Amino acid sequence: MEQMIHTEPLRRKARASLSNASGRFDLARDSVDDGWQQEPPKDVVETEVRMEQARSLISYNRSPDLPFDRSINPYRGCEHGCIYCFARPSHAYLGLSPGLDFETRLIARPNAAEVLRQELSKARYKVAPVALGTNTDPYQPCERDLGLTRACLEVLRDFNHPIAIVTKGSLIERDLDILAEMASRGLVRVGISITTLDPDLSRRMEPRAPTPARRLAMINRLAGAGVPVRLMTSPVVPGLTDHELEALLAAGSAAGADAASWIMLRLPREVSQLWQDWLAEHAPGRAAKVMARLRDMHGGRDYDPRWGHRMRGEGEYAAMIGRRFTAACKRLGLDLRASDLRCDLFRVPPQAGDQLALF
Repeated sequence: MEQMIHTEPLRRKARASLSNASGRFDLARDSVDDGWQQEPPKDVVETEVRMEQARSLISYNRSPDLPFDRSINPYRGCEHGCIYCFARPSHAYLGLSPGLDFETRLIARPNAAEVLRQELSKARYKVAPVALGTNTDPYQPCERDLGLTRACLEVLRDFNHPIAIVTKGSLIERDLDILAEMASRGLVRVGISITTLDPDLSRRMEPRAPTPARRLAMINRLAGAGVPVRLMTSPVVPGLTDHELEALLAAGSAAGADAASWIMLRLPREVSQLWQDWLAEHAPGRAAKVMARLRDMHGGRDYDPRWGHRMRGEGEYAAMIGRRFTAACKRLGLDLRASDLRCDLFRVPPQAGDQLALF
């Protein structure tokens, strides 16, 4: 039986989760004062980063509704703390909570670049675009000190390997030197996710992510450096952010995005209760409307994980969002098909100990 442990508002300052519910593989949790506390609790829940030696880095998927078949993630968990993040349930596999633990107890893989180099060097490896940032953001705050994402980018650049990046993090601008070089060879595309233009709503839903205006500035700077950028208006939250769709697309286009995409709010597993708790505190007057529309798109359920259905839902409301998105993209020139990332340039660079070619 899953047990919700609600945390005092002061201690979860700048965090989206209201609780630290046990994951589906964990025992129920309960906070008890046993008298052994030597110091008063800290005013806020601090971020902890634990190191994990990766045995492999490239993850493969066979999902027919994803545009890639492989991805890499240097981190587990994400300090940006977006309350709607569909990746939260993955923390349960670590024996951690998809709630506050997902935002505060992070896992970093310091040998990520080394393992990636080894995997790309294998004779049986077949090149195809790799996605970075599909589960947790590669440019979350701890990347500033650890530099694992940049190290992986350096490997991919050396191999001329195509990559698609998804992020909200402004730290991506630090790596413009690598990204611009790869873009000049048709090896990279970046997706910037913007859910709302309302800075107050963004701060409550995505407490440690850059503001919407800052993310638009990221698009502008990336595009100015020759890096193709896709605006991701995701997730669309029915009854909360859906009215902003056209404005979001117009702002992204003006900033320099050359393509766009959208996904409906997804509430897999533990995310549903975390989201509903958040709604009750931050948007109680809209909670019933939001959940009613979501359930209408999923046959009465909070979420339907079927391939071909999970990203958009079904029914008239989902179709209406699709029509609005298509019309706005056509009007703004965001509907043009992006060029495929190049795979023909891939090569394994010379490494120490290699035998030199005679000719």
